[in-house]
Amino acid sequence: MQENIQSLPLEDVIGDRFGRYSKYIIQDRAIPDVRDGLKPVQRRILFAMHAEGNTYDKNFRKSAKTVGNVIGNYHPHGDTSVYDAMVRMSQDWKLRHVLVEMHGNNGSIDNDPPAAMRYTEAKLSKLASVLLRNINQDTVDWVQNFDDTAMEPMVLPANYPNLLVNGSTGISAGYATDIPPHNLSEVIDATLMIIDNPNVTTEEIMTVMPGPDFPTGGIIQGKSGIKQAYETGKGKAIVRGKVEIEKLRGGREEIVITEIPFEVNKSTLVKRIDELRADKKIEGILEVRDETDRNGLRIAVELKKDANAEGILNYLYKNTDLQVAYNFNMVAISDRRPSLLGVKAMLQSYIKHQQEVILRRSQFELDQAKKRMHIVEGLIKALSILDEVIETIRQSKNKSDAKENLKTKYDFTEAQAEAIVMLQLYRLTNTDIVQLENEHDELKATLEKLEKIINDKKHLMSVIKRELKAVQKDFSEPRLSTIEDEIQEIKISKEILIPSEETIVSMTKDGYIKRTSPRSFGASGLYELGTKDGDVLLDYKESNLQDVLLVFTNLGHYIYIPVHQLPDVKWKDLGTHLSQIVPLTQNEYVVGMINVTDFNQEQSIMIATQNGMIKKTLLIDFNVTRYSRPIVCMKLKDDDQVITVQSITGEEHILVVTQNGFALHYSLAEINNIGIKAAGVKSINLKDNDKVVSTEILYPESDLIIATHRGAMKKMKIDLFEESKRANRGVVILKELKSNPHKVVNAYIITDDLNFTLSSSNETYQSNTKTIRNADRYTNGSFIVDEKEFGQIDAFNLLIADE
Repeated sequence: MQENIQSLPLEDVIGDRFGRYSKYIIQDRAIPDVRDGLKPVQRRILFAMHAEGNTYDKNFRKSAKTVGNVIGNYHPHGDTSVYDAMVRMSQDWKLRHVLVEMHGNNGSIDNDPPAAMRYTEAKLSKLASVLLRNINQDTVDWVQNFDDTAMEPMVLPANYPNLLVNGSTGISAGYATDIPPHNLSEVIDATLMIIDNPNVTTEEIMTVMPGPDFPTGGIIQGKSGIKQAYETGKGKAIVRGKVEIEKLRGGREEIVITEIPFEVNKSTLVKRIDELRADKKIEGILEVRDETDRNGLRIAVELKKDANAEGILNYLYKNTDLQVAYNFNMVAISDRRPSLLGVKAMLQSYIKHQQEVILRRSQFELDQAKKRMHIVEGLIKALSILDEVIETIRQSKNKSDAKENLKTKYDFTEAQAEAIVMLQLYRLTNTDIVQLENEHDELKATLEKLEKIINDKKHLMSVIKRELKAVQKDFSEPRLSTIEDEIQEIKISKEILIPSEETIVSMTKDGYIKRTSPRSFGASGLYELGTKDGDVLLDYKESNLQDVLLVFTNLGHYIYIPVHQLPDVKWKDLGTHLSQIVPLTQNEYVVGMINVTDFNQEQSIMIATQNGMIKKTLLIDFNVTRYSRPIVCMKLKDDDQVITVQSITGEEHILVVTQNGFALHYSLAEINNIGIKAAGVKSINLKDNDKVVSTEILYPESDLIIATHRGAMKKMKIDLFEESKRANRGVVILKELKSNPHKVVNAYIITDDLNFTLSSSNETYQSNTKTIRNADRYTNGSFIVDEKEFGQIDAFNLLIADE
């Protein structure tokens, strides 16, 4: 044997081989034919069963026998792939109308494997016989099988549009297909509509075929997506299960699922729902049970008392396969090439195929009828001269001589002479002559009918319509899936995801935040808060896990923190630094926090800065969906910083206190609500080298208490401050000193006596505000600490509550 070694570039070899392979799997493996809706393996299985007489009106046969027959004669591939394809055609949750009837375990909607093929039995379904009807009447083209020992059909006659009725799914090289199943009656109505009016629109088709009809039922939402898919071959619809909410004893409810989306694994769905319950991703589910039995599918999701059934159902739609997106990708082999087809193009291709099938069948029947007519005419002629024919035959030497004599004497053809010599004696009765004449008349009528079909397209189309209507009458079933025009928006309330549980949220000056159970808080006491050395409690609030914290910083940012996301730690533990939750910039620190239960409350947030700017912004504007980093809440100029943040109704009165001892009282009604990123308006008219140290809300019967950097403190009745207008200079609250004047460190509005601290770089002094006497506006107050020994005061803080 002579070697023939070729030197070829690798890319050419791989490209050529992969190109051949791709062509093969696209045309002959994974993509269905637009005419009969079948892939080659499915077509070969059905044809092999038909050829073996394994039809719906016969007994079941072992599946292994059919698989072996298919592999041996038509499909030289693994037995598993052939058996799997055969099983799928028998699964009534995969196909709208099964093509194979099977006895035994053929799998389940839980994706359980079928029994081995040696255990199961199968035969063609009655509808499958419609796909194969007239296949032996030269209706389709045939090719030799893989080893040239038998012939197989390239396509089945398919007396109904199987591609749309049962749909298809497959993946090949560069192409994939997802064609949903439809209702047989509706598909035939659409086909008839296109036959009657080839210019019909998609909207008109959708009046009789509004959308897919899945074997598992369910609810299909989004007619616009269906229409797009019907027009272009690509589109998207939402499929959700059919659900009812049933009442139980004791005021409880349960969600009962009776239909699930197409091709969703039921056991996986049940497992997923139970995982959500076990992982506490969702509150309110008590138990999940699969109660499916011979009467039908049923999944029961039992809820806790007072649980929000609608909210939980919406969460299941959003986070499980109880609702899925179905993406139409209607690719089929048309004219031996893959094409993305709309519904009208699919049905037109099917109608064209049926025209060819009926024409070829009619031509076949016409040829057969002509042959029979020829024989009948010969027999009638022979019977009319029976005695002479008999005499001629008797005088002949043998059968062939008799035929030749008949042909010579009476002008019979070869076929007629053969029929005459084979005629049995009982056929020579008078009755048979009448039967022949009747048959002749019938054949004449048949020939006229067939010729009319062949020569008249209108008559041909009427035959297609009549046969489609017959299939529709025999096999139509009610629609299983419900279609809704719009895709329903899913709204999930936080009550479903997060338990309603009371908690305590705390924040320190240095930015450590945490949530603590009321039990831990009560057992430890307020002043046993876990902090680092030098850190103090800035604020704490009673909250709920369903609430949101807004934490404000000095640089005009706020941090959105759902309370349930905070670590749950003991009151004595340190907590988490804000920088571990969101990134903070250098020199950024916390100035306040606000607990929000409902962003729709008619409230605003007031933000004030040390350079005398102020703004009001509606609470709803602070609600966001993305909060992975600090969010701007006020545009700051130059070296300005936020010093005060308060939740307000908008009608309160405030007192603005400056470092140089000015105080301005005015109503917040003067300020309009503005956008969240706006810079605000001027709060007070500051002198040079002055800044705001406090912007506090006023209360009836309250006092203003201030501390100066020299260690003096002063308490004044609020009545001393008459209401003025925003952006004024304000009134003086400290006596003017030319030498070493007092500077206000901080100021608070108090309604009760509270503990406070004064801090310098050396020491901290603590006392109670009741020790401070009330004074008028024109004094500098009383020295609480010795300014020489204690040092300059740099911080004045009220303690959160009395010990």
